[in-house]
Amino acid sequence: MARGHRLAAWVGGACYPVVVLLLMTGAPRANSDLHALGGLLAGGLLLGLLRRRPLTALALTLFGALSVVVLSRGQSAMTFLPFLTVDLVLGLVVATRSQRTSTAAVAVAFVLQFLAVGLFTRPDNMVGVALIVLLALVTCCVVGLLLRERREHAVALRSQEIAEAVTAERLRIARELHDMVAHSIGIIAIQAGVGSRVIETQPAEAREALRAIESTSRETLAGLRRTLVALRQADPDTGTGSAPLAPTPGLADVERLVAATADAGVRVEVQWAGERRRLPADIDLSAYRIVQEAVTNVVRHAGTGNCRVAIDYGVEELSVEVLDDGRGTPSPAGSGFGITGMRERVSLLHGRFSAGPRPEGGFRVAARLPLPQTVSRAVSQPAPQAGAQPVPPAVSQPAPRAGSRPAPQAPGTGRAGVR
Repeated sequence: MARGHRLAAWVGGACYPVVVLLLMTGAPRANSDLHALGGLLAGGLLLGLLRRRPLTALALTLFGALSVVVLSRGQSAMTFLPFLTVDLVLGLVVATRSQRTSTAAVAVAFVLQFLAVGLFTRPDNMVGVALIVLLALVTCCVVGLLLRERREHAVALRSQEIAEAVTAERLRIARELHDMVAHSIGIIAIQAGVGSRVIETQPAEAREALRAIESTSRETLAGLRRTLVALRQADPDTGTGSAPLAPTPGLADVERLVAATADAGVRVEVQWAGERRRLPADIDLSAYRIVQEAVTNVVRHAGTGNCRVAIDYGVEELSVEVLDDGRGTPSPAGSGFGITGMRERVSLLHGRFSAGPRPEGGFRVAARLPLPQTVSRAVSQPAPQAGAQPVPPAVSQPAPRAGSRPAPQAPGTGRAGVR
């Protein structure tokens, strides 16, 4: 089809001068206005060529317009009507070609048109015809410049959008890798320290620490592999991979996080409030990452063995709070990227975030993430029919570490703790 269009364009370009010459020589005594109108309409044969070769179309229209003026000897001002086709093609050249090419094309068209006006116009019509020709040429050139600026502006905006999208994707990947690696490396470092201290006196404890290191490192490597596979699938040069991708983590994985943190020696109590329901993927992932990063900071910096996580499924927002009774930090912003990443996640979801030392001691991280209206309306749905058994919300209950006693659980509190 493209080859047929190209052939039709060149056939139309070849027919244009033939039609103009036949029009002028086949009816030499016809009215000059008829010649001018025919020369103008013959420009329609160049529409196909105009898209592919605007400079060639400009040369052909100049030839046709000059042929009409010269052969009719400027009998009336209407004989200059075919120059309107020249000006339209010239405007397209200005809009689509480089500045040097456009300047040369405008100069050539200007000189040829005013030579024709000066040589083939009666003296009493010369000023009026010259003014009309000049106005038509300037108008088409200005329109071409405006179209060119608009196209360049659109290209610049598109480039800016692509750059911003790339930057946003890099930041997202950086946050994901930080949340994934920082938590796992913190757990591995603590377990390695425990194992090195008790390897001679308590071999069982050392063996359990090594198992925790192996499990955590394998999970981290699997997560990194999934991330790299996703990046390679997004690259058109590397083809589409077939490796399956695991679902992104969410609040349902808090139990596993609590178990891993318990192996590091920090007891985490999780309190659930509100009706637990399905959340949008971005909110669910962000809430989990906030809990993960906050708990990791407790393990690495708080110097305490207790931590409390409160997750509240409200009607209009999801509330996440992590409290500890450790030594806190002197600067809420910290020196790393953990709190900065949490703040960015909450900001992207148009929520509220706060982090800082508590007056009574310890540190507090709180985030409030607004929920979409569809999730909020799900709370007001009618209760299930009689006879249906409601499913109680899941409560995190990690396995106790080897060699330690499980902490007693207060009845009815909905909390899970591991010492």
